[in-house]
Amino acid sequence: MTVAQGVLLRPITMGLLLQSLFLLFLLLLGSCLHPAAAFPKGCYPSEEEGLKTFRCSNAQLTEVPRDIPNDTNKLYLDFNQIPFLPRDAFRDLPLLLELDLSHNAIARIETGAFQGLAEHLHSLDLSSNRLVSVSKDTFSNLKAKVNLSHNPWLCDCRLQELIRAVELVAESSGGIVCDSSTQEEHVGKAFLQVIADTDLCNVYKKTTDIAMLVTMFGWFAMVISYLVYYVRQNQEDARRHLEYLKSLPSKQRRSEESSTISTVV
Repeated sequence: MTVAQGVLLRPITMGLLLQSLFLLFLLLLGSCLHPAAAFPKGCYPSEEEGLKTFRCSNAQLTEVPRDIPNDTNKLYLDFNQIPFLPRDAFRDLPLLLELDLSHNAIARIETGAFQGLAEHLHSLDLSSNRLVSVSKDTFSNLKAKVNLSHNPWLCDCRLQELIRAVELVAESSGGIVCDSSTQEEHVGKAFLQVIADTDLCNVYKKTTDIAMLVTMFGWFAMVISYLVYYVRQNQEDARRHLEYLKSLPSKQRRSEESSTISTVV
């Protein structure tokens, strides 16, 4: 390389170096102004059909993540190991339209877990979990269509009240099956079929009324038995006392009777 060529290349090299430094500065500045969100491993935001989506499917989660963007429209938490939904679990997601919690280990849902979602949420999937019994108040004011299929439900009045308080996803109703029941003949049957033939809340009320009647009768019988025993015992004592008085000599008997009379007076 000649001296002239070296002189020509030096400004070009310096220009490229300055350009590289400038780009690096912009990247560093951008990262400072917009730090990357610390999402749980396996979770990522995206945009689907114009809706802001946050996916955490099969991410081995054991609780609902806290750093979900609050402008999320669709949230997928399916195929995890979440066992419990606490109160206000989704309160920072006012624009949520769809919530998928299927294929988890959810066995308990606190009242108020879905608080703040009533206005926009239109789809809630709780299928394939471990729900046995849930209060109807858990879904208070929710307008979303709910999927409750493939859970080990206890079929009783509480479940009947829950089913009548929510709007089920149409094709999911057949998947709500009695894993256990207050009446053995219902086990293994589709719950909607059971309540079509039997009002479980009415049965529960009748059973409770009968139990109360049996209890009241039991107490009444105990009181009567005690009174009968008390009267008979007094009669027996009186009879023995009379026999004792008869067995005494006449003079002593008069003295005993007089003593008894004076004691009574």
